[in-house]
Amino acid sequence: MTRWGIIGCGEVTEVKSGPAFQKATGSALVAVMRRDLSKAQDYARRHGVPRAYNSAGALINDPEVDAVYIATPPSTHCELTLAVAAAGKPCLVEKPMAMDHGECRRMIEACAAGGVPLWVAYYRRALPRFLLVRDLLAANAIGTVTSVHVAVTKPLAGTERSNWRFDPAIAGAGLFFDLGSHCVDLLDFFLGPITGVAGFPVNTAAAYGAEDVTAASFSFGDRMVGTGIWNFNAGSSTDTMTFLGSEGILETPIFSDSDVVVTRGSERQVHAVRYPPHVHQPLVQTIVHELAGTGCCPSTAESGARASWVLDGVLGKFGG
Repeated sequence: MTRWGIIGCGEVTEVKSGPAFQKATGSALVAVMRRDLSKAQDYARRHGVPRAYNSAGALINDPEVDAVYIATPPSTHCELTLAVAAAGKPCLVEKPMAMDHGECRRMIEACAAGGVPLWVAYYRRALPRFLLVRDLLAANAIGTVTSVHVAVTKPLAGTERSNWRFDPAIAGAGLFFDLGSHCVDLLDFFLGPITGVAGFPVNTAAAYGAEDVTAASFSFGDRMVGTGIWNFNAGSSTDTMTFLGSEGILETPIFSDSDVVVTRGSERQVHAVRYPPHVHQPLVQTIVHELAGTGCCPSTAESGARASWVLDGVLGKFGG
């Protein structure tokens, strides 16, 4: 039994991730932490968790906590991961992995020095829909993949712009950093590492301090290329990843719970694969299996760091 503690039991842990640690086979959630102790205690009471803390250090050093899930904003990921590594405990950290690729490398080195594994919560890598997409592409369902395009659009944020996700000092950038990270990680999962990247982040509305529209281009060696638009000042919502192959097209949603569609000439196949109730649970299960020596988690520290390298490139955080 792997006994988990959560640092940062906020909104994301209510349904998406928190119950996953209780429902995965061989896993238990035994402690949660939040700076506001009353909120941590409320979460613990509602979810049946034995202990609540308002100190990250107290949770990390709890002898009955075997592994730690860091569910705080990116600005704290590196510091907390180093503390977990120093305590000699396995760590799962939320995405994006850190504020930049340099922090990711520090986290990887600390966990390696401590002899403990580190994973990143890019949970889509374990969801049935995206495993299906990967398998279809690998089986040449659309022939040889030659290009890919990502399109994510939403209307300009209203009152929610006060959320930390719009503050680059806490989030690392704007919504591209938060939502786009899933997209570039999926590209890596489906097609292999991105080797070249260019980006054009702009602030079109001046409604908050981060980018609200970002364009990017990618290369995967000399095998294929990709483009992406993340427009958070649009008149409508879009959510698609479109693969063009030598013999067809594959379209999948990234965030919405809709169908995967494969088109080859006049033939159209629709794959209806729905999300599970707790979307983190399949990934958590792979981690528990890895800790038990019976499996392997597909979202590693190295793959998480590659996603951050791409994000840095799109946002101009490095000159390569």
